Amino acid sequence: MYTVADYIADRLAELHIKDVFGVPGDFNLEFLDHITGHDALHWVGNANELNAGYAADGYARMNGIGAVVTTFGVGELSAINAIAGSFSENVPVVHIVGAPSKDAQASRRLLHHSLGDGDFSHFRRMASEVTCAVADLTPADAVDEVDRVLRAVQTHRRPGYIVVPTDVARVEVEPPSSPLGGARSYTSDRALAEFRAAASEFLEGRDVTVLADLLVHRMGATENLNRLLSGGIPHATLMWGKTLVNEEDPFFLGVYAGAASEPDVRKAVEGADRLVMAGVRFTDTTTASFSQKIDPARCVDIATNYAKVGDKTFAPLNIADALDALAELAPSFADRAPGAVPEPEPHHWVADADGPLVQDDVWPTLAGVLTEGNIVVADQGTSFFGLAKMRFPADTTFIGQPLWGSIGYTLPAAMGAGLACPGRRPVLVIGDGSAQLTVQELGTWMREGVNGVVIVVNNDGYAVERSIHGEDAEYNDITAWDWRVIPQALGGTDDKVVTLKATTRTELNDAFEKAQDNQDRLVLIEVCTAPKDYPKLLKKIGKAINDANSK
Repeated sequence: MYTVADYIADRLAELHIKDVFGVPGDFNLEFLDHITGHDALHWVGNANELNAGYAADGYARMNGIGAVVTTFGVGELSAINAIAGSFSENVPVVHIVGAPSKDAQASRRLLHHSLGDGDFSHFRRMASEVTCAVADLTPADAVDEVDRVLRAVQTHRRPGYIVVPTDVARVEVEPPSSPLGGARSYTSDRALAEFRAAASEFLEGRDVTVLADLLVHRMGATENLNRLLSGGIPHATLMWGKTLVNEEDPFFLGVYAGAASEPDVRKAVEGADRLVMAGVRFTDTTTASFSQKIDPARCVDIATNYAKVGDKTFAPLNIADALDALAELAPSFADRAPGAVPEPEPHHWVADADGPLVQDDVWPTLAGVLTEGNIVVADQGTSFFGLAKMRFPADTTFIGQPLWGSIGYTLPAAMGAGLACPGRRPVLVIGDGSAQLTVQELGTWMREGVNGVVIVVNNDGYAVERSIHGEDAEYNDITAWDWRVIPQALGGTDDKVVTLKATTRTELNDAFEKAQDNQDRLVLIEVCTAPKDYPKLLKKIGKAINDANSK
């Protein structure tokens, strides 16, 4: 018999989801039988639902969409922080919740995992605040509702929520009669023609600079952006969109961060004759508390479903179509030679090779050993801000979470990203405080054979918080762990994991060399720095945030 549960599993597989994350609970167990029994799906059981949600987010960032399964109430609320982060950062994750049967809900009995008031819709209402579509399946509408939510997730690039009561999961239905189909926001022919004409007049013969950000990737328009840039246009990204473009390109300016930018980058972006902003969202942590000084009158601003030329708006207009229109116009822009973009200055080592490690030496050392294909995942703190301005090799991917900023997110997310791209090695960089929140998932890394590199920056506490406020406050201290034995406690054996420690630059280089030599194992490197040693960018961002919080 073909059931609603089979239908959901088939639709997930159709969306090229291969790994489904989650935690079992009695209300989703029968549904999970259909996941584990599906030829194209692999079940990844996680240490807890929060980690499962984070892992599905990381998977979705690389795969285009992800899925997580939890049980009703206690399970879904454990995951809701992760789902909120996916909503905040435009990550398409399908959250499937196994729930009590419709009859049990109608009886208003005091069932376990409920709030005890007979109302079983509390959690659905909570989910509606952090998803783009919600469905509570019934026998009459299950198939249509599943498709509706999945299409919304694809269109809006945000999470969707599907409640599957135990009895509805068993309802017999027909298999899909047609493909779900891709989803893309609509473009009006008139809006596109008017935008092209206005942009042509606005940009012809001008020096054009491009500032690109995360939403280009989220909306599937990266190739369209590259077509625009292929003509030799100076361009920068924000930290959120790091590695959206090839950072080895001679026309790549660097990372723009408002007043915290390198002077040449800030001058090129803010002083541009004409600035094309593609998929840009300004956040406090990526702009040093909104310190950007960009004149809208000199900008073409391309959003997900509209574009502006100066103060005139054109809609509905898909971001990919708008970028393609500009690519066609690019030959009319002023010619720019590669020499117009300054070369980045070489790093000057701060400390002796055998002296104590300092943050400003850690990041260029790490950037120097990255290879094409690496997926670099940096937690929101010293790791993110330390790596943000480093130049990465072509075909590397950088993942951070600067808007939602949930510390600990990256440890499960990097595992999910690694599963999404088996041929690419994830490199996780995370602070000791952040890692303590989600460290259980290291066991899943090893069980699933994700042979990445985990770099734990041990600086005895919450460095990003110290940089903002309370540098010596006890609430920014944490308990010291012996990181060398943590993997073994979580199921690691010598054939699965290598643990290393670096306190000097020489030891750090040796550790990275050993990581390269152990591609078939997880490598955990503890990197020790002083508690009050912060990356330069974090100092600027931390001060800006503290100033804003003090007003």
